[in-house]
Amino acid sequence: AGKRKAQIAAIRRSSGDLLLNVDSDTTLAPDVVTKLVHKMRDPSIGAVMGQLVARNRSDTWLTRLIDMEYWLACNEERAAQARFGAVMCCCGPCAMYRRSALLLLLDQYETQLFRGKTSDFGEDRHLTILMLKAGFRTEYVADAIAATVVPDRLAPYLRQQLRWARSTFRDTLLALRLLRRLDRYLTLDVIGQNLGPLLLAVSVLMGLAQIAVAATIPWSTITMIAFMTVVRT
Repeated sequence: AGKRKAQIAAIRRSSGDLLLNVDSDTTLAPDVVTKLVHKMRDPSIGAVMGQLVARNRSDTWLTRLIDMEYWLACNEERAAQARFGAVMCCCGPCAMYRRSALLLLLDQYETQLFRGKTSDFGEDRHLTILMLKAGFRTEYVADAIAATVVPDRLAPYLRQQLRWARSTFRDTLLALRLLRRLDRYLTLDVIGQNLGPLLLAVSVLMGLAQIAVAATIPWSTITMIAFMTVVRT
């Protein structure tokens, strides 16, 4: 609730045409704002995001893997979605919004509930979905580089991923209403993002059961994990 309330207060007090959202640990390349503004010259675009990299990439093996994950998420997933004008999540560390569009969505953003309580996570994804729902396009600018600090230990990383996963599954319910207006690729992408983890979890449980009961190699589980890896990359 704190971050969202601060965002809403800042939006209401702002006066410019475009608003840039960054995290406290984000470092922007000198030309990021110029490149994002150039993209936003199209009035049909409600939000854009830059490319994220790990500022502390060289710290540990985990930060190197996360940096690779960010590259794939930005330059494959977001870039593919941008071809259809519908990036499904303009990430919080570096996102620019059209103020006039935000003002139209502010009441919905402020009053979002999750399990009967005011939502206090997943602000960037929810705001992006609201933009798409209102008919605006969302885009990705690959050469607008923003560096952000990523978790260097496994426990904080897993907590972060759990928080993001909750946001993804929650806002999928809202995204489902958009599918009729989106390209078929994006429909498959949304479905795959949600069914993929479920299928993977079921496969792992079946594999463990096979090892425990039959003492044999769970080739079906191995095949499913390999397939999901190929699909993800």
